[in-house]
Amino acid sequence: MKVLVTGGAGFLGSHLSEYLLLKGNKVVCLDNFFTGKIRNIENLKLDPNFAVLSRDITTEEMLADTVASHKPLQIKEHFDRIYNFACPASPIHYQFDPIETIKVNTLGIINVLEFAKLNGARVFQASTSEIYGDPLEHPQKESYYGNVNTLSLRACYDEGKRIAETLFSSYHKKYHLPTRIARIFNTYGPKMDVNDGRVVSNFVVQALKNNPITIYGNGKQTRSFCFVSDLIDGIYRLMESDYQSPVNLGNPNEISVLGLAKKIVKLTNSKSKIVFKPLPEADPKRRNPDISLAKKKLNWEPKLDLETGLRNTIEYFKEII
Repeated sequence: MKVLVTGGAGFLGSHLSEYLLLKGNKVVCLDNFFTGKIRNIENLKLDPNFAVLSRDITTEEMLADTVASHKPLQIKEHFDRIYNFACPASPIHYQFDPIETIKVNTLGIINVLEFAKLNGARVFQASTSEIYGDPLEHPQKESYYGNVNTLSLRACYDEGKRIAETLFSSYHKKYHLPTRIARIFNTYGPKMDVNDGRVVSNFVVQALKNNPITIYGNGKQTRSFCFVSDLIDGIYRLMESDYQSPVNLGNPNEISVLGLAKKIVKLTNSKSKIVFKPLPEADPKRRNPDISLAKKKLNWEPKLDLETGLRNTIEYFKEII
């Protein structure tokens, strides 16, 4: 199949692109390289079935006719699948320009959906557990509407992803567009950015440098961490399924932020000390997916344990810092 991956040079998009190429697909990576990195796709550029398009989904240039330097994969040709990952996903990056974050999840989403409609393509949206806000339900099921604050610092991302889901649902209802939505919970692994600002990359980099490990709040808040290869498998299964409604994808095994920090210190043999700072506004206290639906509809659940995944991630960061 011919597949378009927006945000294809990012952490998840680059892993998905590699996965799709291994399955024999032709893949076009579209990215504006705000958070995506060329190094994430450097090995893929050697594949004749892979092309890179430097564009922004919020502009009409996304719909232009050609893919630079790769005529066999011109954008005017038919695409069978479109995966949308085009949005910064860490608080540091999405809060850098809240207006642009909102635009990518409104104007950008409309452009992606219109392009999918033009192609008659099945289209996937990378949504997020952040749509649940600071949840009062635990663990979180897809039926939970969330506990959100439209005026918080995180709202540009949280509310942006919520309206993106609404747009996907509306295009499905109005135009019968085949849409898929995954609510992705905390994911980690190789190709995370050193300056990503999320908890696993922060802790690993700080530990490897023997710098103080910074915990915001008392460390009792919990997260559930899914290794990237498990997530990509779930995303692919969802795209190729017949299920149209949102599905949680994440690891249901919960750990405290303090517990994670201690585990990373141990695995890296670090001399780092743990320091505590105030909890940012609207930071969720507990985040844990109910994946019953993914098990039932996709026959999917994570396989890799946290310690093995962390060891793989640590080895990656050792090479790049």
